Formats: sequence, structure tokens, C-alpha cells
Amino acid sequence: MSEHPIQGLMGTSMEKIREMVDVNTIIGDPITCPDGTVIIPVSKVGFGFAAGGSDWPSKQPKDLFGGASGAGVSIQPLAFLIVSNGDVRILQIANNDDAANHMIGLVPDVIQSIGDLFKKEKPASKEKPDKQE
Repeated sequence: MSEHPIQGLMGTSMEKIREMVDVNTIIGDPITCPDGTVIIPVSKVGFGFAAGGSDWPSKQPKDLFGGASGAGVSIQPLAFLIVSNGDVRILQIANNDDAANHMIGLVPDVIQSIGDLFKKEKPASKEKPDKQE
């Protein structure tokens, strides 16, 4: 059985979407600053796809087909990961009042605080004076 023309339309559209949207679109290429700081852009990517077609009746023995496909892509920058001197920070672009987004934004600070607690040296224990017998 031969391939229907709509399959070609859909295949071409999906291949073009794959070319536009990949992991490097969501987590961008790292940018290294002269002082050694690395900045990594993070984006939100959304896309939609539609295809349709119709076979038209014909009095002649040839197939008549009309079809179309289309796609749309939306890329919205959300934040930057900033790695500097061993510290990782998130710099959000949009101020989202959503509680879940706020909690996710606090995660690096909580991890940093916990790490700082473990890095602190314990104070030297005081020796007990010898008891005289």
C-alpha cells in the first residue's frame, strides 16, 4: 500500500519541529565570563502541531488531495543558573507569585545553608580537669 500524502505532510512538519526544539533550547549553552562565572539560560518551551487533509472525488483516475499542516513554537526565558566560586544561584526573570515556583526558587538557598552548617568546624571540646584522688 502506498503512503498517503498526509503522512508526508505530517512527517515533514514533525521533523522541522524536532530541528527547532531540542534540549539546548530549554537548557541553553553555558556562557563563561572572564572571571570564571558560568551562566546557563533556562527557558520554557511550548509547541503545537496540526495537520489535515481531504481526498477529493474525481471523474478521472487520478487521486486529488488537498492538505495542510502547521506548527507553532513559543520560547519564554525563565531564569539563569549562575555558577560562581562553587556557588550555584538561580536568577529568575519573571516574578511568579505561584507558591510552587517560590519554593523551587528557595531550594538553592536551603541547600547552601545546609552545606554551610556541615562546613563549619566543631569547636574544640574542653578537657575536664583531672580529679585529685
